[in-house]
Amino acid sequence: MELRIEEQSRGVRILAGDEVRERRRLLNALIGIAEANGFNEIMLPSLEPANIYVNKAGPEVLSQMYVFPDKKGRSLCLRPEATATVQLLADKHFKQKKNLKLWYFERCWRYEKPQEGRYREFFQFGVEIINPDNPACRAELLAMAEQMVALKTGAYEVASSVKRGLDYYTEAGFEISVPALGAQKQVVGGGSYQQGIGFGLGFDRLMLCNT
Repeated sequence: MELRIEEQSRGVRILAGDEVRERRRLLNALIGIAEANGFNEIMLPSLEPANIYVNKAGPEVLSQMYVFPDKKGRSLCLRPEATATVQLLADKHFKQKKNLKLWYFERCWRYEKPQEGRYREFFQFGVEIINPDNPACRAELLAMAEQMVALKTGAYEVASSVKRGLDYYTEAGFEISVPALGAQKQVVGGGSYQQGIGFGLGFDRLMLCNT
């Protein structure tokens, strides 16, 4: 169930009871699929320098970021998505590693108009393959994404060549949508970037799907 208090900010939720238990079950199932395919967990910070996204995120994401100065005047932000940070890690730490497979489950924040399936604080499950040398990895990732979505619904649509809204993608990406969710129907989005390939899954939206 969802609980509310008067002091609560818009677009965030307090969850308890069966809802939390079902979220944990779904998360464990997603982790099981990722780790069965050779992915290992990485944990990322929620607070980051805002300039990480200046040359990587598209105009829509930049306009929705929570940006503020710290006590020394440095521009920080609450993370709006995770792949940009993974790219920087790939450049600094993983240049010599091939087919490095990572998964993460992180809170993200964007200043959007709150509605069902679209929140200002949301949860993203993501997987990334750094420096892939297998031409089939895109098809493998898409198959894994379909397996994850199928945990909650079999009624979904796959678009294998779409323009993504983030500037770091180097080619047309892929999406999975669940039409029954209405306007907020996209649950997976991904594609290739300079350092690798990956996708993000909207955990909150997937939770809205009926099995």
